[in-house]
Amino acid sequence: MPEALTTDLLTPEEAAEQATAATAANGVRYATLGRLDSPTTSPAEITRLVNAVPVSIAQGLSKHVYFFVPLALSGARLAGEDSAPVAPFPVSDVTLIAPAYSAALADKAICHRNARIAGEEYVFLSSRLHSDRFALAFEFFINVAHNFVDTVGTPAAFAELAWQQAVANIRGETSMDAWEDRAAAMGQRPAGAGTQTQSQQATGKIDEKARTDFHAAAFSDALAIYLLSLYLDFDYADLREREYPLLAAPALAERLKTVNRLFPANDGYKFQILYRRR
Repeated sequence: MPEALTTDLLTPEEAAEQATAATAANGVRYATLGRLDSPTTSPAEITRLVNAVPVSIAQGLSKHVYFFVPLALSGARLAGEDSAPVAPFPVSDVTLIAPAYSAALADKAICHRNARIAGEEYVFLSSRLHSDRFALAFEFFINVAHNFVDTVGTPAAFAELAWQQAVANIRGETSMDAWEDRAAAMGQRPAGAGTQTQSQQATGKIDEKARTDFHAAAFSDALAIYLLSLYLDFDYADLREREYPLLAAPALAERLKTVNRLFPANDGYKFQILYRRR
């Protein structure tokens, strides 16, 4: 690996020392590092992005710090193979932070990397990999949602709703993980993306572990989509992936309304669902 790719890289600890840290009005801790060079990542825009997280969600993130950095990398990915170390870093799978953008590093970077420092969870977000507000915001909110679920768990009201929808065989899901966990929970194989139902064959036996996993995945997805809706206006179809059918819009709306009741928006942010644009 050319030395130019590694000379100026930072460890998570070094990045944390050099970053400009702040605490948002909602209590979420975050920081920026280096030149992010985009209206999407201006200080005012990042502040607005972070403050979209409702206070009731932020309270479950007290051990997390979110870093907006140009690029976050894995030593293994830089080396090109898992067994090769990246000089001068002896461990190949270390997290590395680029304080400045370069095209060569961008090809090796990934959306985010996590590191544990002094008992706290640091989430380094590769801001320069995202070309617009939608992409960066969704990456941030997905991490927030998973961190919250890992710490607090899935609300019973949401789990009950999601399972009722699954039992009713309402079409689609909100991510590949939720799609597969839902099928596994019901003893089914997920149907292909072009089919209308989740499965044609079922054992009739509920897999409780898979059901718990489904609840967590579905709630993480719904929470991330809800947070995204507070920050900006977007089309639900923009979330579509090819590997599974997207959850029917009315079913998603019910999930989002439940999330909104549990975690109301902060002042200055508004939750609304528009079924048809004019």
